Amino acid sequence: MSADIEYAIKKDVKNNPVIREVDADQKREFRRTVLLAAAIVALLLFSAVQHLQVVSTGYRIQTLEKQRAAEESANRQLRLEVETLRTPQRIEEIAIGTLHMVAPSAKDTLIIERAKPASPDRAVVALGPVASAAVR
Repeated sequence: MSADIEYAIKKDVKNNPVIREVDADQKREFRRTVLLAAAIVALLLFSAVQHLQVVSTGYRIQTLEKQRAAEESANRQLRLEVETLRTPQRIEEIAIGTLHMVAPSAKDTLIIERAKPASPDRAVVALGPVASAAVR
């Protein structure tokens, strides 16, 4: 049995003094690959952000168009309401019913005529001394 134990024990080999050299070509190629990959990722991110902005702007435009249509509808309804409130029949009804006003009678009415401006029938053009001599 002692023979089996001798073969199980191995001598440790120390590799500490081995120094590995840095391969400059491999390092340069690794940097180039990393930069290329970073550039591709940056382009993809830029493209994704642009696409996201276009899509979100489209959604915002749709929302604003819906709001505009709703506001135009409300505007039409309010204009119709204003026109119905301005009708002479409604104003007369409020004046007589609520404010207790009365319609004026013919004796309470005074008609004032407007004076027409006094202007000559034809326009008179002032002539200078040379033109007046030619007319004579």
